[in-house]
Amino acid sequence: MPTDTLTTLFSHNLWANVRILEQCAGLTSEQLDATISGAFGSIRDTLQHIVTSEQSYFYRIRTSQPLHRPEDAPPMTIAEMVESVRTSGAGLIEWAPKVQADDTVQVDWEDGTLREVPKTIYLTQVINHATEHRAQIMAILTQLGIQPPDLDSWSYFEAL
Repeated sequence: MPTDTLTTLFSHNLWANVRILEQCAGLTSEQLDATISGAFGSIRDTLQHIVTSEQSYFYRIRTSQPLHRPEDAPPMTIAEMVESVRTSGAGLIEWAPKVQADDTVQVDWEDGTLREVPKTIYLTQVINHATEHRAQIMAILTQLGIQPPDLDSWSYFEAL
């Protein structure tokens, strides 16, 4: 069982990402393409977004550089997404406790200015971003009549 706060937070995030991906692995192509108003997009697109965003956030935390994914890169399969979140999730569990309050990365902001962004903001974003999008996927699953997995902290505790 994780012993410190950051390890617990990022271990839960990894567990929840893997669980939602594993449930979605059993969906039909039509179900993976389902969406609802207010969601990021389809289940497939949202899963892809969670995974590639986490890759990007972890790369930035680890290297201070942006991750450049080729625009024409094919979408990942569910199996590739599971492998990716296992890798980035394990990396975040390792790196999160190493990040200091004054560690920053230089980001080319949307308005064209360069800004120093604390790595702690990236760590916060990893958790918030995945939680928000997993909830959207769970809402779509519910609309499809599929019971979504319990991804809350209590279920994680029970799973341990």
